[in-house]
Amino acid sequence: MSKIVILGAGIAGHTAAAHLRRKLGKEHEVLVVSPNRNYQWVPSNIWVGIGRMKPKDVIFPLEPLYKRKGIGYKQAKVISFHPEGNITQEKPFVTVEYVFGETKGTQENITYDYLINATGPKLAFDLTEGLLPATNKVYSVCTYDHAEHASEALHNLIGQLKNSDKKVKILIGTGHPKATCQGAAFEYILNVEKELQKFGVRDNAEITWISNEYELGDFGMDGMLMEYNGFNMKSKDMIEMIFEDRGIKWILGAGVNKVEDGLVHYENLEGEYKTETFDFAMLIPAFSGHGFKAYNKNEEEVTDKLFKGFMIVDADYTTKPYEEWTVQDWPETYQNPTYKNIFAPGIAFAPPHSISKPRKSKNGTEIFPSPPRTGMPSGITAKLVADNIIDSVKAGKESLHHKGSLGNMGAACIASAGYGMTQGSGVSITTFPIVPDYVKYAKTGGRDINKTFGDIGLAGHWVKLALHYAFIYKAKMRPFWWLIPE
Repeated sequence: MSKIVILGAGIAGHTAAAHLRRKLGKEHEVLVVSPNRNYQWVPSNIWVGIGRMKPKDVIFPLEPLYKRKGIGYKQAKVISFHPEGNITQEKPFVTVEYVFGETKGTQENITYDYLINATGPKLAFDLTEGLLPATNKVYSVCTYDHAEHASEALHNLIGQLKNSDKKVKILIGTGHPKATCQGAAFEYILNVEKELQKFGVRDNAEITWISNEYELGDFGMDGMLMEYNGFNMKSKDMIEMIFEDRGIKWILGAGVNKVEDGLVHYENLEGEYKTETFDFAMLIPAFSGHGFKAYNKNEEEVTDKLFKGFMIVDADYTTKPYEEWTVQDWPETYQNPTYKNIFAPGIAFAPPHSISKPRKSKNGTEIFPSPPRTGMPSGITAKLVADNIIDSVKAGKESLHHKGSLGNMGAACIASAGYGMTQGSGVSITTFPIVPDYVKYAKTGGRDINKTFGDIGLAGHWVKLALHYAFIYKAKMRPFWWLIPE
């Protein structure tokens, strides 16, 4: 019998657990350890953040589902990793601390045969002074409760505008010089703009995009050349067109370093220190690793064998110039090279480098997006990790036949731009590969132009809404859920 422990119950962890349980016999144990009571479909937090959905529409409790499906579950957070065991425990284990119920605060050592680290990122609000959700008039949509607070504040502001001639400033974008998730902020700014239109107060609000991107449409992927309405168009030009059409201003190359009440401080690539006032802001924080420690059998620290902030996997982490980066640097199996029964799909693995070109201000401050971490690659990499573990368990020896690098993997992103079956809209973008291959696709910006395209319209909203219900269905492991692709 094998015991597979999954740390985290987000898109990657939940996907891995579901596939493992479906394909492995009941004699094998599948155990999920997560501090969260609920699963949340994160992409729909945007709609929670404008009040078009409620938290109950994007979450459901994990424990009842796991109990029905024969998946173990412990509501606990990881404290430390012990990949060699210790002097009293031969098997590898993780130390966890319970965060709920009668056992809250107590610790336990959980042994494993295989470990999947799907803990995702720490939302590092603390890396930007004053960037605390629901304080200083700044909000977040990174979690469903953050998004609910943002919705309340947004609609309070809209209420004020409806009853006065007040003019306000809205600021949306990234809240750290190396923040990622520009896509989520982009989707939110379009929805906020549409919400202001819906309530007839759009003319009372100045909306500004602030980002660490060098150009619009970078999205942490160095931008892209895409097919749009039969023509080749740069993502920069497409996003600029969208913003101009909606009267949205933009500030680029901005590394936000401090937030005060209604005031953002930032440094730009020219080395200038500037400020921007606002009445409502939504800024994406930096993402970081959780600061886990690891110890060998003799209780000596071996954290550097498992973590570079995030978890070390089969990537090439050699420090080299941007011009020498290649798609071959990126991992394919998400297996730790030292402890080969540990894997880190989704957001938990350490990228070998950024995808966007690294840039520094004239003062030496790094200002550029970190690699984007989205749901589609998280699900794909989690499934391939699960399949490799399943094959290894069944074969009784290591099997790594399932592979998937972000350098040969595509991604689709649909950013809603307003909610409603007849009034909604969406910006649909697909890209292949995620990490550009400048050798294979030298003439089209590192990507296959036949698989990289963009579109704008009502159909995009319908697809986005359909995906919401499809992936909630899939996450609840309803009949034939596995037929829905990752």
